[in-house]
Amino acid sequence: MRLLGFLACMLWLTASSNAIAKTPLSNCQNQNVETLTTQLVKDLPNYTNRITQKSRRLDRSVDIYSYVLIAGKAEFAPLSLGPGEYTPTLPDNEQPKQVFITTLERQYSTGKLVQLQQYHWLFLTQTSNGWRLAFMFSRTGTYPNKQPPTPPRESSNGAVSQAIRTWLRDCQAGTLR
Repeated sequence: MRLLGFLACMLWLTASSNAIAKTPLSNCQNQNVETLTTQLVKDLPNYTNRITQKSRRLDRSVDIYSYVLIAGKAEFAPLSLGPGEYTPTLPDNEQPKQVFITTLERQYSTGKLVQLQQYHWLFLTQTSNGWRLAFMFSRTGTYPNKQPPTPPRESSNGAVSQAIRTWLRDCQAGTLR
């Protein structure tokens, strides 16, 4: 009986892996930032939640962390990067691309549900090896909007930026479907 179950399981795994093998892998090397970010937004909650779960410390008596529920559609209209009129020194194709993404997150604090909206300002650069996250700023707001969001903070080492870097690495390796 165990052998039959094992063989059925192996057959299912073989069929599943054949179906997966026929799914084309994503190639991020030559994509424009809009196409790339559209793919990224779909996977961002899963990648971010994996990063936060890996970083949790199970021995802590109080452990507050967020679950990313959804990431909103990206926006690409750049903001001015300095006071007054900004004159870039690099050609347009070498300028960092500005991308704006909003995430809806959920926290559980002392048995109470708190929903937060995070506003992320990404700066992506294209290198010979593909797209890279240069740096990122984030703001936190409540959901629904009851108070104004916090001032921007540099968040290049936060969970969302780590998730973006991991996703870009996976995309460049051709492991995304």
